[in-house]
Amino acid sequence: MMSYARPGMRLFTFLLFLALRVSVLPRVAAFNMTRNDNLAVYWGQDSAGGQKPLSAYCADDTIDTLILAFLYVFDGPGGEPVIDLANTCSKSGSPVFPGTALADCSFMAQQIEACQARGKAVTLSLGGATGKVGFESDASAEVFADRIWEQFLGGESATRPFGKAVLDGIDLDIESGSSVHYAAFVNKIRAHAKRETKRYYITAAPQCPFPDAHLGGTLDQAEFDAVYVQFYNNDCGLDEPKSYNIDVWDTWARTKSPNKDVKVYIGAPSSEHAAGTGYVNAKTLGKHATDAQSSFDSFGGVMLWDASEATDNDNYDKAIKKTLTAAGGEKSPPKPESAPRPKAGRPRISPPLRHPDEEPRVKSRLFRV
Repeated sequence: MMSYARPGMRLFTFLLFLALRVSVLPRVAAFNMTRNDNLAVYWGQDSAGGQKPLSAYCADDTIDTLILAFLYVFDGPGGEPVIDLANTCSKSGSPVFPGTALADCSFMAQQIEACQARGKAVTLSLGGATGKVGFESDASAEVFADRIWEQFLGGESATRPFGKAVLDGIDLDIESGSSVHYAAFVNKIRAHAKRETKRYYITAAPQCPFPDAHLGGTLDQAEFDAVYVQFYNNDCGLDEPKSYNIDVWDTWARTKSPNKDVKVYIGAPSSEHAAGTGYVNAKTLGKHATDAQSSFDSFGGVMLWDASEATDNDNYDKAIKKTLTAAGGEKSPPKPESAPRPKAGRPRISPPLRHPDEEPRVKSRLFRV
């Protein structure tokens, strides 16, 4: 006589099967800002030529954060911003939203989401060396923050350049224009983010002379999750051992930053062609990184400019990540302590500037130099 499993038993067996299947699937670790072995890499400007699709840089565990470079005009035609991702998506090589110069890069949504599914953070950098940026008031900065939220982060807009993809945050690489009102911009983004369950990150890329000429005040007034300090193209760069000043930035992180858990990254060129000065070989950069890991609780990892240069330079990014992970890991938040105010860094060496209306030379190695 045949026996039949009861409906409840069949459901239980099916659910148990699903649970077992899920338990054996590989788990992808989410991006963790508290670690000191993270690698952040700028992507988008095709600095060395031969830039690969974004998703190609997410295929392994080398890169933790990919920073899309750049949104370089705040108030373009039709009142919309302008982005330029070189050979991938730009106003000159891609469709634009009607009445604007804002490129429709929605074909990238799947690539962005694929990277995020692998535990990578994907953010958007605002500015660059030749950006047409800045605000006239706190009010205009807040309006722009609303626009960025709606178009790139957790909001909704008919003009979302990356379609349904929701980026993980924004980066400020401000090297021209007015230096004021950025705190209002950051605070408004924070206000939006606090209403969401998704974690959003706000970073900055100051140059190493302290305080930074364009972001110094903002860094003291608003909360940043990390600073990607550019230790290149200045006399406090990685190739200047006597004036290299990561200790000054650690002191700022501990004593002046509104976010006492802010992470300080060593920003470095990923090849000798990626910057005018500051390039060091992988062994030397690795030594700087491991020294920082052991010396500074604020240290978060290394930032590289840029992805294409790293690949072209014998996979420089992989060599740096290997060194970081060999000695790094998750560290508890630093304890607040008092320290004397650091002396200002040496005078900033500024690169030649082009007219702000000119579109970046997207394949030039000098875009951020």
